[in-house]
Amino acid sequence: VKTVIVAAGNLKRADPDCDEEELMLRGLIDVNLPKFLSHDLPLFKGIMGDLFPGKTKPQVNYGSLDASIRYITAKKGLQPVPWFIDKVIQLY
Repeated sequence: VKTVIVAAGNLKRADPDCDEEELMLRGLIDVNLPKFLSHDLPLFKGIMGDLFPGKTKPQVNYGSLDASIRYITAKKGLQPVPWFIDKVIQLY
């Protein structure tokens, strides 16, 4: 619980005008999603939908981080497929 609160607090400091429910949703997703296996994701997304009806996680522009991940991935001879990029960002 403390990790989610800290993550939401950091998001609030970065964007003080953002809706607090969206900040909590993003905090919960950002902290917990990397820990789940693929077969657990539908259940987690269903729970988040029940806790925050009508709310969706806002799209975040990672800008230079995304560009750097794609560059290093290509440099290492790997394919920059979307699920790989998402997992790297989740672990970041």
